[in-house]
Amino acid sequence: MTPDELLRQLGELATTLGPAVRPAGTDELLRSLTETARRLFGAAACSLALLSEDESELVYTVAAGRGADVVTQGIAGWVVQSGQPIAVSDVASDPRFAQEQAEQTGYIPQAILAVPVETPARLLGVISLLDRDPRRPGAEQDMALLSLFADQAALALASVEVFSRAGQVLLDALSATALGDDLADTLRRAADGLPAADADLAELAATFATLARRGAAERRLALTVLRDVADYVERRPLRPR
Repeated sequence: MTPDELLRQLGELATTLGPAVRPAGTDELLRSLTETARRLFGAAACSLALLSEDESELVYTVAAGRGADVVTQGIAGWVVQSGQPIAVSDVASDPRFAQEQAEQTGYIPQAILAVPVETPARLLGVISLLDRDPRRPGAEQDMALLSLFADQAALALASVEVFSRAGQVLLDALSATALGDDLADTLRRAADGLPAADADLAELAATFATLARRGAAERRLALTVLRDVADYVERRPLRPR
């Protein structure tokens, strides 16, 4: 197999694999999620802050409402450090509140509710609500309800991470491929030296590479099976933390 043929095969595999794992409109989904939460809770603002790649700081990714991307920094930082949700009813008297930054926005909230956004593997960030309406029916369940929004955000972000890692596995396999090797075989060999999660991705990619060479009927059968598995996983309840 020539280098050009190998690159072509990798391109075809990426085209086949990409739509299967790439989340559509992730940024739009996160923006919609924060805006929906803001409206549902009758809040002045809702924001999603994510840890930077080196986990050294919080970066505000999406925000709905006035001042949401600034005034919760101190309290959101505490949530990241502790891994615990927090409800602050008197923000002005809380030492974790970024008073000076809030004054720059011209809006100082009275109350903040913030919960961690996390997967079973790690903490990703914080979702925060400012001045939600406490008179709403069921407001006493706001912490649990906001945690559900956090779970949805974590699911979307985890999908992005999986897709990125899948791309890296493919590129690593390409760099390690000797001329004359089959891409599917190379990916399976690469899986032997990878961590469990990446090994699974390499095996999945190898399976897609094999299916790409088969007929339309086989590909449709594989797609049906994958959809059934995805539907089953979607219906399963979230595991308790």
